[in-house]
Amino acid sequence: MSVVFSVRSTPDSESLEHWQEEVFRTFVPLRITLPKDEPFSGTISTDWLGPLQTTTVDCDRGRVDRTPRLIARDSSDHMYVGLQRGGHAHVDQDARSAELRPGDLALYDTTRPYTLHFPHRFRMQVLLVPRSLLPQSEGDLRRFTATALHQDDGLGQVVVPFLQGVIDHAPDITAEAGERLAANAVDLVGTLLARRLGRDAEDTPGGSLALLLRIKAFIDRHLADPDLSLAAIAREHRISVRYLHRLFESESTTAARWIQRRRLEECRSELSRRSTAAPTVSAVARRWGFTNAAHFSRAFRAAYGVPPSRWRTGAQEEASGPAPG
Repeated sequence: MSVVFSVRSTPDSESLEHWQEEVFRTFVPLRITLPKDEPFSGTISTDWLGPLQTTTVDCDRGRVDRTPRLIARDSSDHMYVGLQRGGHAHVDQDARSAELRPGDLALYDTTRPYTLHFPHRFRMQVLLVPRSLLPQSEGDLRRFTATALHQDDGLGQVVVPFLQGVIDHAPDITAEAGERLAANAVDLVGTLLARRLGRDAEDTPGGSLALLLRIKAFIDRHLADPDLSLAAIAREHRISVRYLHRLFESESTTAARWIQRRRLEECRSELSRRSTAAPTVSAVARRWGFTNAAHFSRAFRAAYGVPPSRWRTGAQEEASGPAPG
């Protein structure tokens, strides 16, 4: 269940003091600087996933500083994973500065001074990770703070959407599922750090999970290619076919069965659509990588209990509703 705090104030009103107090409680003691003589509005929404706190901040422009004096008064030891969702931000720590645009990610450490500057209204999601959960040393973590990871950069294509989705849906996630997702999130952050530090992600806890997610995304992008093979997938991700099989063992399936399952799901989805110019069943099968119509029909029936043509007929009849009396 989300904890939400919201203010809408005029300049110099007491509401700004309440906002600062809430920021302290949610994060760590910070010095907050807001533009003078401007109205202010902001909302903080907080949830928990196991040991991780997820917080979304949506508010007007301003600046926050984690100063040495404030650090001396507080023993918090967290890595913050900041996900920029709207507006821009500037993150400064460890003699580095990063500009974050929507879709970017950056880490900063509560044990050392940092500054966040927001020149316009913004929306940022923050994952609070206890530093003890990360396998990297303090020296390694210092090398990564205040550097931007873009959503379209390599591993960012996996990590950023996953973390955004976890935070977006945190209010609806059960405690048990939250514990598992929190473990996955920490594993992915650890894998991201290992990659940026130039190490083999498979040597890091969670590396296999991140690699499996990347492989699944690759498969989805190439489902329509009838020549998609296990050898091609392994070659693209610089692993052996044997290791590819090992990755899918955790899913209680094989890579080949996963590919067929995803192709069947896409065919089923297309056959369920109501259209006056619907393609033939065989055309749908070819579109999703099936080159043998008989094999497709057998696989579809095994998966869904009816031949693909009957599935389409049933979907069309259901979409049309009952015949008029």
